[in-house]
Amino acid sequence: MTETEMNTDVLVVGGGTAGFGAAVAAGRKGLRVVLVEATSKVGGVMAFCPGMPWGGGYPVDRIIGGLLEELTQRLERMDPPAAEKRTCTLENFGPEIIYDHDIATLTMFEMLEEAGVELRLNATALAPEMSGNRIAAVRCVNRNGPFTVRPRIVIDCSGDGDISAKSGVPYTLGDEQGSMMGVTISFHMVGVDWDRAFAEPDPYFTKYAAQGVAEDRLHPDLAQLYLMKGFHKGTVFCNSVHVRGVNGIDPDAVARATQEGRRRCHQLAQFLRAEVPGFEQAHMAMLSPTVGVRETRKLEGVYRVTGEDLARGSRFFDGIVCCDNPVDDVMRGSGEMTHDAAVGAGTYYTIPFRSLMPATVENLMFCGRIISADAVAFASVRGMPQCMTMGQAAGTAARLAIDNDAAIQDLDLTALVADLSQQGVHGLGNTSLN
Repeated sequence: MTETEMNTDVLVVGGGTAGFGAAVAAGRKGLRVVLVEATSKVGGVMAFCPGMPWGGGYPVDRIIGGLLEELTQRLERMDPPAAEKRTCTLENFGPEIIYDHDIATLTMFEMLEEAGVELRLNATALAPEMSGNRIAAVRCVNRNGPFTVRPRIVIDCSGDGDISAKSGVPYTLGDEQGSMMGVTISFHMVGVDWDRAFAEPDPYFTKYAAQGVAEDRLHPDLAQLYLMKGFHKGTVFCNSVHVRGVNGIDPDAVARATQEGRRRCHQLAQFLRAEVPGFEQAHMAMLSPTVGVRETRKLEGVYRVTGEDLARGSRFFDGIVCCDNPVDDVMRGSGEMTHDAAVGAGTYYTIPFRSLMPATVENLMFCGRIISADAVAFASVRGMPQCMTMGQAAGTAARLAIDNDAAIQDLDLTALVADLSQQGVHGLGNTSLN
């Protein structure tokens, strides 16, 4: 081996919540893990939209468990606490976890270190080298030049699915018409009088939004304002600015959308200071460094989760995480925001491991927003808690595949589910969250 080549058991591509879950789980199973992340931070949307709550972590008001529960408890037990469970003010969303962004990120880095994960930050995975139906190597690059990773297992958590697509996994972009959800740029307002700002029983601030749009002071897509109390008193998380029609795998389009989003955020911050009680002395902070991209490729897995699966509350034999998130569709094409309930009240569905598994590439899994799902299901399954647990499942599956010298498609999925249950992931197999 040269200095620019390395062998590893597992290569995780992408350090978002899914990649974090995959890397920690595989590392704790005693595997050598290399995590390649294109930016300088882990967390994915946590880095792109600092302060974004972990929504969907409490189907039927019980936490999904696993690494999400462990991370939350680590933060909650700090002095002072760095996370708490809070009721979401938006319709059809259950409780969510809000947290101190910087401490949460620090804690995630510590958990990766404890698991022995080798971090390669500011590094990009470029292309796979195939040997038959297996990925033999992945070519990467950082500022020092190219390097090659030769893994036994690849877990693609990149958000865009580049490595999976280049290895031959079929995919679609967006919905049936190719439309992707809007991208979002967020910010905080700091120094807000919560009592005055949230005095009216309108979680979407529609009266003020209508005024701003009518006066041409706010973009027409800001007919509803998503303003939520931040973790620290006097802060408000503003998750309102969405830009339509952006191809999330086109870096130039993402850059243009980011600048447009910044302008809209500044307009909104000025409007809030001028018009909404409680914001008079507040200022904008923690503006997203880039837009958060919700949707790019949907990879083709052995099983494709559908909206019908959600509506039936399907609990699959290979279900690896519970979910009751609404169908949270965001300005796809000419559409508006939706928060339609995905399942009946008091129930949930599970996401099958087969949706993380390609049909033919024997040593590849994919997690997070690139899993195999139709447009309706995708709008529900994409929550950060679910992505983290998908990653935990894939990292666990990597150990099973290596121990049994088996293709991912030949794994004993009942054994995988049992292992995840032993790790504290709730509501799988024959057990129930209720």
